[in-house]
Amino acid sequence: MTSQAPANQSDWNTRVQLAQQMLPLLTRLHNEKNVVTSIFGRLLVDVTDIDIIKHHRYARLVTETELPLTATLPIIEELVQMDLGTASIDLGRLAVGFAAEDSTDLRGYLERELAPVIGTAEDRTPADIVLYGFGRIGRLLARILISREATYGGARLRAVVLRKKSGEDIEKRASLLRRDSIHGAFNGTITVDEENDIIWANGTAIQVIYASDPAEIDYTAYGINDAIVVDNTGVWRDRAGLSKHLESKGVSKVLLTAPGKGDVRNIVYGINHDDITDDDADRVLSAASCTTNGITPVLKVINDRYGIVHGHVETVHSFTNDQNLTDNFHKGPRRGRAAGLNMVLTETGAAKAVAKALPELEGKLTGNAIRVPTPDVSMAVLNLNLATEVERDEVNNFLNKVALHSYLRQQIDYIKSPDVVSSDFVGSTHAGIVDGLATIAEGTNLVLYVWYDNEFGYSNQVIRIVEEIAGVRPQVWPKRVSAKTLG
Repeated sequence: MTSQAPANQSDWNTRVQLAQQMLPLLTRLHNEKNVVTSIFGRLLVDVTDIDIIKHHRYARLVTETELPLTATLPIIEELVQMDLGTASIDLGRLAVGFAAEDSTDLRGYLERELAPVIGTAEDRTPADIVLYGFGRIGRLLARILISREATYGGARLRAVVLRKKSGEDIEKRASLLRRDSIHGAFNGTITVDEENDIIWANGTAIQVIYASDPAEIDYTAYGINDAIVVDNTGVWRDRAGLSKHLESKGVSKVLLTAPGKGDVRNIVYGINHDDITDDDADRVLSAASCTTNGITPVLKVINDRYGIVHGHVETVHSFTNDQNLTDNFHKGPRRGRAAGLNMVLTETGAAKAVAKALPELEGKLTGNAIRVPTPDVSMAVLNLNLATEVERDEVNNFLNKVALHSYLRQQIDYIKSPDVVSSDFVGSTHAGIVDGLATIAEGTNLVLYVWYDNEFGYSNQVIRIVEEIAGVRPQVWPKRVSAKTLG
């Protein structure tokens, strides 16, 4: 990002005043119209005036100038007066689009761009979601679902299923949801009703169900119907095992938060989620792995634009719960060595798994992994041989545009900052973040470094699939464009 002279105090105060004018208007849009706003994907929900200023600064245009608050405030003021239905509206794209029209008729522009959501307000029944398992990913999914229920109202967390009950079990589960060493405190309040096995989180009643067999649960007894079960345990990864969930009363579909085996389709949101059908075969799906989600979107846009002849993916991955804290026996090679003290060379199936979501890369990628002593955020190094020659700046500019304007904006982020390290990406909602300063391009060889929060970023991808198959995914306006159309 091009460095700029710091704003003087007067300019800063003006920005703060403009942001403070926006805050009550944004609240009205959300509360009265169920409209969520963003600046190039950065949500303006539960934000402060400083957050708004930072989002505008992030939302640099292709020329790397900041998006002025004076461009978005008039848009917000108009939106409050319009008869809008439930939607997610990108103020950044609207501001850029209106500036490009060189017009003074803002209301007319907004009515054209937002025509599909004008006069469409309606009540919709939220989809019931059940989390089967409540480990690292399960608890993050719970946090996201609770937050998005308050924001969009489309999907609601109804229950968590655990395999066995021990002393003070529910209190301990609630405590782990309340506090997290990596992701911080839960944003809200959590209380426990031990008598009825309920965790209350920000007014959401989460029924805790204890069961040893998925097929034995009657979810309808808890008022849960047509639920999507998100299996976080990894105990079952093939269709036969996962289909046990479908034998339960009240379950309509199952989503696995690990790579599926056999004929279980691996879905990477943004890549092949449009292929999901209502057929019985798609009642059981997989959200693939965190690494597959982190690299597939970037590989797709690079392959579409330049053509990938062959590539190697090396993942530098934070240690996970399946490794030992101290040296001890482990059924897997090398994973028995102390995770906090060693870099551990291991295998990853992510490179091959890419082809399950992106068939055109079948047989073109190899991969390996190194586990490192950090608790979260990983990196994938994409070493690619392309069909055409490339230049570093051209590739970076293209990926920056993809991150700002394309339909893969939630999957691909882009950063160009000299001092970023892994901890800076904790809490990223993107599947992967391209580090522009690390890009290497020489002839037909291209090396990209892609950061990804292997916990939170992946969990957001899972929730996107959940909302998609539940039919409650928020509409985003203006419509995003294909990465292929970006110059």
